[in-house]
Parts: sequence; structure tokens; C-alpha cells
Amino acid sequence: MDTERTTAPIKSVRASSRKPLQRLSPAIVEQVERLLGGRTRDIRLHGELAQLFRERSWPRTAKIIRAWMVWVIVLDILTWGLNAILLPAETVMSMLWPASILPPAALVAVLVFRRPHPLWLQGVFILSAVFLILLSVALVGVNSGGEFYERHLTIMLFVAVTAIIIFPVPLGWAMAIGASALGLYLVFQLRNPGIEAGSALAGTLFFASGVAATVVARRTTTIFAQKTFLLELRDRSRLAELTDANSQLELLARTDPLTGVANRRSMMETLHHFWNQELRQTSGAAMLMCDLDDFKHLNDNLGHAEGDRCLVKVAGIIQSSMRDERDEVARYGGEEFLVFLPGSDGQEARAVAERIRSRVEAASLPNPTSRVVPWVTVSIGIAILQNGNVVSAEHMQRQADAALYLAKKTGRNCVVVHALEANQAD
Repeated sequence: MDTERTTAPIKSVRASSRKPLQRLSPAIVEQVERLLGGRTRDIRLHGELAQLFRERSWPRTAKIIRAWMVWVIVLDILTWGLNAILLPAETVMSMLWPASILPPAALVAVLVFRRPHPLWLQGVFILSAVFLILLSVALVGVNSGGEFYERHLTIMLFVAVTAIIIFPVPLGWAMAIGASALGLYLVFQLRNPGIEAGSALAGTLFFASGVAATVVARRTTTIFAQKTFLLELRDRSRLAELTDANSQLELLARTDPLTGVANRRSMMETLHHFWNQELRQTSGAAMLMCDLDDFKHLNDNLGHAEGDRCLVKVAGIIQSSMRDERDEVARYGGEEFLVFLPGSDGQEARAVAERIRSRVEAASLPNPTSRVVPWVTVSIGIAILQNGNVVSAEHMQRQADAALYLAKKTGRNCVVVHALEANQAD
């Protein structure tokens, strides 16, 4: 018998090391499709979808927040150092204690965002840290007075705006940062002896418009990030579906459609892989060629539907008679099944073959015109591959065929081993 040469055995496909894609629930897939089907500006993530987005974006968010906090600490220290050089000692001392609020607050935020925490706890820490940073900047100017008063309040608003722009955080957090900055600005401006209350209110409203525009821009950026995330989820879902479809097609291409066991192509791939990759590491192997006795009589007498039912039953019996998952059975022809037993010796092969034969006979599937008994039986030929006697897969198949022919010739419903009975018959 000729064998087909292929590249990848079915066993290696089953044992593939590729990790399966994480499966999205139907509810998540439906929600993703609904959001992508609407307007971009209406995208809102809720429930499990929002949690997935936070889990995916957290490493990037935490890294940005930590970097911003570190730079704020560095700039605060550098600014105070320059002020110590350029400004009078009295002014520098008035700046010292409010400036000292900033580094610890920022450092705590850096430490907190080194690992994930519940969302509410992250919000508490980030908003507290930003508020203390803004308060520190504002108090530096308030304590110094004069030209520093309003200048540092403006710097405080600038710090808040940069935080809103840079931090990829929920909209509520961004609004809280903006509100706290405007609140501090208004409170300290109302206490500013250099301006009237009306000017303080007008200045707050002016800066409020800029903060509001920044928050809107932050929201737009977040929406686009969420849309990108939804597109990734949809692509992942479709790729998973395509992978499943390809796996099903691959399985169908290697499976006999009637009996559900491997087909001839699959068996040839298994043999090819074994002879090229595993033969030297395995102590022997065996092939069993199983053929239903007088199967043509069964089809002629009971019909092809009954013949198909019989093939399915016999395939199941053979499959259940295997030693472990390494053994493979394939429908090799019309009523022929080829069984491959890697690592098997003659005794094990004969035991498996006899188990198959006896179980098929015990199933009492009707075959009233059989020349053996009035039910279905099988004849089995065995070829043994022993250490030191390496032959090709094709040669072993011919040996199994020869043993099967001898089993048919000597009465059917029996097991013949080529290495023993066949040689003796010769």
C-alpha cells in the first residue's frame, strides 16, 4: 500500500502549544457590537466591559501617573533650590513649609500606583495627592505674597490642567481635579488683598472655561481610547471565531465523516511523523489491520443503512479497546480499520487485537448471511516493529495486510501475527 507524504501529523496538531484566545462572553460581544454600531461620542462602558477596559489600560495609566508625580517632585525641588539662590532668605523661608507638602504627597501616589488597587481606592489616593500638590503650589505664593501670590495661583491652575490632560483617568476624576483647582483659586483670590471680589470671580470664570475645555478634550481622548479598545475586542472575538472555524475544518479534514475516527489521511500523517520524529526514541510499534468479515453480504442482505450503523458500532468498539491516547485508529477503507500502537510489543498488540475481536463478536451485530456466525465478526492481521529490525511504514502495512489475508484464509474471526504465523505459513 502506498502512503501519502504530508508535513504535520494530526497528533502534533492536537498537542499544539498555541495558547487559545480568551473567549468573550456573548453578552460582551453583543455590547461591543452595539457600541461600535452607534455614534462614537455616545460610547459609554459599563459593568464587565468597563472592568476589562480598566484592566487593560491600568499598566499604562499607572506608568503615566508615576512619571508625572516623579517629575513634579523633581521640578518642585529644583524650583525651591533656584529660589533659595535667587530670592531673599526671608522669602525662601516662607516658601519652605508649603513646598514641603508636595514631595510626600506625590511620593505616596507613586508608591500606590506600583500595583493595582480597587478603583475607589485609586481615586481617593490620586485625588488626594493632586489636591495636596495644588494646595502646596498655591500656598507657596500665598505665603510669599506680592508678585508671587497670583503667579503661583496661575501655576497651580497650569499644574491641574496638565494633570487633566495627561492622566487617562475616569471623567469624574478629571472633573474633580478641575473643580478642586478652581475652588482653591477662588478661595485664595477672594482673600487676595490686591484685587476686588468681582475681579476674583471674573478670573475664576475665565479659568473655568479653560479647565472645562480641557476636561472635554480629556473626555474625547478617553472616548477614542475606549473605541480603540472595543475595536480590539471585536477583532479578538472574530479571530477566535475564525480560529475555531479553522480548527473545525482541520478536524473534519482528518476525520472519517461516518464513524468519527481518524481517516486514512490522518493515519498517514501519524505514521509519517512517527517514522521521522519518534521512531528512535520508541521501543517498537505495532499495526493492526482489521476487516469486517463478509461485510458485502451484510450490505446486500440488510441494506447500506444497516451496514453504516454496523461500521459506526465497530469503530466505537475498536476505539474503546485502545490502551491510551497515543494509540490511533483510522478507517482505512470501506470496511477496513488500521490501528497503530506505538511502543507496543507483540504480546500487547495481540492482547489489543484479541480484545477488539472478542468485543465485536460479543456485540452480536446481525449479519445473517455471514459464513462464520450469524453476526458481525472481524479478522485482524498484526505487524510488529521490533528493535533492530527497522522497516518502513509502508512495509509494515504490507505485513499487516499479509497477516490479514492469512486470517481470512484460515477461517476469519481470528487474529494472525505476521512475524509468527505468517512466517510459519511460508
